[in-house]
Amino acid sequence: MLRTALLAAIVALVPVGVRAQSTPPGPTTSKPAPKPATTATGDAMGMAPAMRDEAMIRSAMSAAPPAVAKNATIVKVGPNNVMTRIRNGTNGFTCMADNPATPGPDPMCGDANAMAWTQAWIGHKPPAANKVAFMYMLAGGTDASNTDPYAQKPTAENSWVKTGPHVMVVGAMAMMQSYPASPKPNTKEPYVMWAGTPYAHLMIPVR
Repeated sequence: MLRTALLAAIVALVPVGVRAQSTPPGPTTSKPAPKPATTATGDAMGMAPAMRDEAMIRSAMSAAPPAVAKNATIVKVGPNNVMTRIRNGTNGFTCMADNPATPGPDPMCGDANAMAWTQAWIGHKPPAANKVAFMYMLAGGTDASNTDPYAQKPTAENSWVKTGPHVMVVGAMAMMQSYPASPKPNTKEPYVMWAGTPYAHLMIPVR
């Protein structure tokens, strides 16, 4: 789920301060990596940099099916929201590790159009029209408002919801017309999140 609690992490996808590192990829796993204790700089305590990168690779890869994750670019967020590429990919997908600042597991993986859509959302700009994109969040997602793309916490008006493992389709406004768009949806079935906004997207639970 594209919850606003992840905003600080995803904002780093805007291409600033990106640098490449070479780190051997870790194995795929169907379970999200445990959230490590962190220091003020966001580093896991007591872990060497290579070990941290391996854990982040495993976490990021848990967002997508193994066939997608194994060839995806892997990124992490460092101090000051600087995005670091820790593994180059070849299939056009970018996977991001779980954000330790959020209460639940929320690694995500999206294609190039999904990353462009995310940057538009972060920048409060309209996404490109008719640019359909796909995102995976197979480890689940943290709670989010179903009506306000920029809500920071639950209120009586912003319809906070929780969705488990799911995939998302964005940039397909016409397709979404036939799906439920209630502020309080059944999150076990496909539904439209942020309906009536430029950032409306289809949420499709997979479990």
